[in-house]
Amino acid sequence: MLILDLLRERFAAALPQVVAQFAASQTDLPADEVQAFAALVRPTADPRFGDYQANCAMPLAKQLSRPPREIAAALVAALQVDDLCEPLEIAGPGFINLRLRQTWIGQAVLAALRDEQLGVTPAASPRTILIDYSSPNVAKPMHVGHIRSTVIGDALARIFRFQGHRVITDNHLGDWGTQFGMVIYGFKHFGDEAALLKHPVAELSRLYRLVNRLIEYHSAVGAIEAAQADADAAAQAVAGLAVAAAAEPPQDQKKREKALAAAERKRDAAAERLEKLQTVISAAAGDETFIQQAPQHQGIASAVLQETARLHAGDAENLALWKRFLPYCQDEINRVYARLEVAFDHTLGESFYHDMLPGVVEQLRQAGLAEPSAGAVCVFLPEFDSPMIVQKKDGAYLYATTDLATLFYRRERFSPDEILYVVDTRQSEHFEKLFAVARRLGFESVRLQHVNFGTVLGADGRPFKTRSGTSVGLESLLDEAVARAMTVVCDPQRAAKLDPPLSEAEQQEIAAAVGHGAIKYADLSHHRTSDYKFDLEKMISLDGNTSAYVQYAYARVQGIMHKGGVDVATVMQTAVAPQLHEPAERALAMILLRFGESLQQVRGDYAPNFLVDYLYDTAKAYAVFNDSCPVLRAGDAETTRSRLMLVALTARVLETGLGLLGIKVVDRM
Repeated sequence: MLILDLLRERFAAALPQVVAQFAASQTDLPADEVQAFAALVRPTADPRFGDYQANCAMPLAKQLSRPPREIAAALVAALQVDDLCEPLEIAGPGFINLRLRQTWIGQAVLAALRDEQLGVTPAASPRTILIDYSSPNVAKPMHVGHIRSTVIGDALARIFRFQGHRVITDNHLGDWGTQFGMVIYGFKHFGDEAALLKHPVAELSRLYRLVNRLIEYHSAVGAIEAAQADADAAAQAVAGLAVAAAAEPPQDQKKREKALAAAERKRDAAAERLEKLQTVISAAAGDETFIQQAPQHQGIASAVLQETARLHAGDAENLALWKRFLPYCQDEINRVYARLEVAFDHTLGESFYHDMLPGVVEQLRQAGLAEPSAGAVCVFLPEFDSPMIVQKKDGAYLYATTDLATLFYRRERFSPDEILYVVDTRQSEHFEKLFAVARRLGFESVRLQHVNFGTVLGADGRPFKTRSGTSVGLESLLDEAVARAMTVVCDPQRAAKLDPPLSEAEQQEIAAAVGHGAIKYADLSHHRTSDYKFDLEKMISLDGNTSAYVQYAYARVQGIMHKGGVDVATVMQTAVAPQLHEPAERALAMILLRFGESLQQVRGDYAPNFLVDYLYDTAKAYAVFNDSCPVLRAGDAETTRSRLMLVALTARVLETGLGLLGIKVVDRM
């Protein structure tokens, strides 16, 4: 059992006794309130106040109408923690400070080192958790926008499995939507058979980009006049309000300033939209080949939808093209997954559910949820302004229909307790509607969770794009990260200092581990709901909160083992409880014992950044220990053996923790 769980358990046992002592009535404290008060036992922010601190005396005192310090004293008297803690201290208005006994810490370190799970007890009530993540549209290469869903989902799957849950992963591929209509249209009008045979993915990507560009161009041409009028009108409105504001009496000034600020935001948005349209049109004007093609495809947007509809209707030609193109697209994304070492239990794309969609609409009708509206079939929900459309007037189905079919299939096939959708925040309303409909269809017993995340930004604070305005390809980004890692951690001077020097094969292995790890770690180091700026130079630095810093800490640990002629297995066989005489020894031991607590935080918020922060703190604590506590030259064999235990446990924790993030360790750097 984790230290925090153990302490909370002891507090949960003492709390009813204190309530019985002071309560006017003998009513028992409800179990949920007991757990809520016990949950107020937390690690201290400052080790001067102990290892853990209980803040439950203050709210309990308010409930019992007694002084907080009196309640704290009663809790201290009722608590049975002498086997764990030094004598307890009451501080301030009623904080209870808990400092663990050195001998208990030493025994806990020994137990963690010998335990395959590092002291992390498997979940008492394991749950079946299905995680839907990555889910790219396979008709185009994966780009930087896919990194967040992929690495967050993969980390959650690894962590939850480690905690003892049954985890099922599903990559819900976009293999049936409009993007294939675009590729099919592109192949019919611009396809190069020889290029497809020689470099299929490159040719399909070219077709997708060309069709997408044509759609954007004609959309821009059609919208530019209205956008110019909107921009002019918004600018004039700002000018008029500015003049009026100057003439307003002082008492109305604040109201006028607020209106002016709103008008300025509207003006800026209109100007930005106009600028984007002008950029699309001017870029096309500078491309002679493109501008000659464009007039022949003015109706391309509707034509693409028609090609998609034919595919969905089973048109022989389009279906044959889809079956031909799909394996090429899947090979492309699978190569990226192989590099990232990300695997899925199931890869069931949209096409898998296509035949189920009419049944979903019929089930919605029978449940009284779906009804005709302007030729389409919609689900109207009172808590939303707009309906969920499940079938368009042309008969086509939408993402919502497919997601409902997926829900029914997953419930029947996997019987999950939880289904997690690792999808960006922009899809929040879609999932709110999906979950609302699901509840009305009887999904109350399944926890449906949108694990939303923010955007990867460039240095300008906008979504990360190439100079041409397209999303950055994920594979090229991985290549760049590996190349930069080679420069930073495998430079000739550093490699030559190692004994023996790093071979070329070792350098390639290290660069791949550090480069790929840098991108994963940097993404996971931010809370999933936050946006973050992509900065490869910072990501691969050996300083600061980076994977390279943590990986280097692991390599230093392995260096001590190598010099001492021992390995983790040998230390485990001969281990005894460490002495922990020095502050750095105790500090390192304490953070190593909190590994499981970081995983609990991840589980509670579906947020891997808690594990990232923990690993960084562990690496820092090890650096302090390494600098102040000699291991192989400790002066006596007993101290060396004691400190080797801490070194070995550090190695196991760092390797396991990074592994749960999908990041490799290397023995030398």
